[in-house]
Amino acid sequence: MVVTGLGPVTSIGVGAQAFLESQHAARSGVGPITHFDTSRVKVKFAGEVRFDVPGQFDRKEARRLDRFSQFALLGSKLALEDAGLNGSEIAGERTGVIIGSGIGGMITWQEQSRIWVEKGEDRLSPFFVPMMMENAAAANVSMRYGLIGPSFSVVSACSTGSGNIGEAYRVIQRGEADVMLTGGAEATITAMCIGAFDNMGALSRRNDAPEKASRPFTKSRDGFVMGEGSGILILEEYERASRRGARIYAEIIGYSTMSDAHHITAPAPGGTGLKRAMERAMAEGGIPADKVGYVNAHGTSTQLNDLSETRAIQAVFGADTRVPVSSTKSMIGHLFGGAGATGAIATIQALYHGVLPPTINHDDPDPELTLDYVPNEAREARIDFALSNIAAFGGHNTVLAYRRV
Repeated sequence: MVVTGLGPVTSIGVGAQAFLESQHAARSGVGPITHFDTSRVKVKFAGEVRFDVPGQFDRKEARRLDRFSQFALLGSKLALEDAGLNGSEIAGERTGVIIGSGIGGMITWQEQSRIWVEKGEDRLSPFFVPMMMENAAAANVSMRYGLIGPSFSVVSACSTGSGNIGEAYRVIQRGEADVMLTGGAEATITAMCIGAFDNMGALSRRNDAPEKASRPFTKSRDGFVMGEGSGILILEEYERASRRGARIYAEIIGYSTMSDAHHITAPAPGGTGLKRAMERAMAEGGIPADKVGYVNAHGTSTQLNDLSETRAIQAVFGADTRVPVSSTKSMIGHLFGGAGATGAIATIQALYHGVLPPTINHDDPDPELTLDYVPNEAREARIDFALSNIAAFGGHNTVLAYRRV
């Protein structure tokens, strides 16, 4: 199974080339929130997609799609274009869609809740449920292109995007489809989401310097930054891709998802679940530890996650390992259901282009965290194997392994 198309929609770039260039430039996409009046929330910044996403749809259609579904549809369009595929070429039962969202249509939920309180049941939109349900993105993409193969959504909080990619890989592996559109999308920059995550103590409050707020693996990290967007990939059976002369970015060779079974939000001490997931993904791909050239980390910029992930990586590769590790979230924030998919795209681009994305804002290293975090600047490095890590509330750990072709 190979990756032939990439469709990122992020705060640092929409489309594969824009996303790549911003990573190489170590650009931050975090800034003041413009989506809503922030006077009632303490955290006033996020990684917003500053691109006219609704403008990509006609007005009637845009009003019937929550923003996360709009992200998924735009990402799918970009990924198909990047892969050199068109709708008529892939329509049918040999193409499927597995795209998920960790939280779903929160913008729709918040707006309709307000209407219900202020105006009553009769004013609720008949599109309320179809817009907010987590599988809406997959459903709308499959309908847009006539894709009648396997179609569903994996929902596992922050590991949703990676889990969807992994399950799409399994679908092709089982021979149930030849092409899969897969990944994740999220749109949770709302007052309720910002307020709820902040009340958990999960968000950074660096309102004075939002572009510096996402700072994974540093001593002064104080929480993650809310992001939004999507990451959509085209997975294709190798022989099919070869016959049509497709550009192949990378081969997906391993997938594992393991549970901490420890705590609803906190990672297991020592990152034991993530350690097992990395080991299993590497074993499936037949990758010795000394051949892994890069790990795209979950790297949320929270105290517990960055420590547990560092310990997990050290447990797999050795306490003194120098395997390069970096966090895309330092640039785009945390996309929840889209995080694993955008991280996967960054990993694949690193393999294909031979440039590792940086962990920006790494200006005060934590003496407890001693890995090579590719600090502040992108780095040229020809690598053959890479891992993409994700960990989630609920103790869900998912790892994808890729090989350069």
